Amino acid sequence: MSTHGSYSMRSKASFENEAKATVKESGGGGSGGKSGKTMSSNSKENLFICFLVTLWYSSNIGVILLNKYLLSNYGFKFPIFLTMCHMSACAVFSYISIVFFKVVPQQMIKSRSQFMKIATLSLVFCASVVGGNISLRYLAVSFNQAVGATTPFFTAVFAYLATLKREAWVTYAALVPVVAGVVIASGGEPGFHLFGFIMCLSATAARAFKSVLQGLLLSSEGEKLNSMNLLLYMSPIAILVLLPAALIMEPNVVDVTLTLAKDHKSMWLLLLLNSTTAYAANLTNFLVTKHTSALTLQVLGNAKGAVAVVISILLFRNPVTIVGMGGYTITVMGVAAYGETKRRFR
Repeated sequence: MSTHGSYSMRSKASFENEAKATVKESGGGGSGGKSGKTMSSNSKENLFICFLVTLWYSSNIGVILLNKYLLSNYGFKFPIFLTMCHMSACAVFSYISIVFFKVVPQQMIKSRSQFMKIATLSLVFCASVVGGNISLRYLAVSFNQAVGATTPFFTAVFAYLATLKREAWVTYAALVPVVAGVVIASGGEPGFHLFGFIMCLSATAARAFKSVLQGLLLSSEGEKLNSMNLLLYMSPIAILVLLPAALIMEPNVVDVTLTLAKDHKSMWLLLLLNSTTAYAANLTNFLVTKHTSALTLQVLGNAKGAVAVVISILLFRNPVTIVGMGGYTITVMGVAAYGETKRRFR
């Protein structure tokens, strides 16, 4: 979730490829009339981008807060089943968006090898989302966001282990405050929970591993899928994995869910809203990248994490310390520095 978008399906490579693919050509020079039309067109485009960013922020932060409310405050203690609900919504809405509304052209799976690669990515993605949802049962959203901000660190580690390709030393140096900030935030977190921290860290690592895997497994021209089509094919596979896992590891999920639904008439509406918001986070993530750039998305993602922290503190009243907030600030600054060094030294 996404957590810089806990449900973010994108690798940095796919960000850049899709951003490049959507750069629009514009004519130069021309009359004043054409210049006026261009300015008017740019204004409309900027307004549209602002609208998309607002939807992206709302859906990403919304799904995190709804997850926290359901799993920690509402008594719905079934993170695996909740993840399955999210993936079910993603499967249905992805099909409708691609097949009926033509948001992007549908890309077909061309080989058994490609299918196996997508299945592998789906399993890793399931692990990241389930781990993130489990951590929300034990950790405040503010601390969850601080840990999730370390995704670039794990991405850099896995990328090096997979390709043995080294980045510039300045890039690695920028990762030091990313990790140091989380260490500081952990020491200053009044509601620190070791198991929740381990699950959140595991989810963050799995999300980074999925990004690296996506770049490696679907790197050939014949196998590349944009994020929306990848979500379309990954979601049903995730459901097939999560359904038996939920029934085995959360055996009373059906009984408790039905009981909660009887006691709280809004239960089904909350689940539907939560699952729909999870898909909206993916859709708006794709659209913002398409109409801006990978770098812009990264900067906006850093700001989104900070906004999520503030809103969660106001809503859930979880205690925070100056040390904890200082640690999170250091982490965000480290992520921003990492993004800048990647841009300059790539």
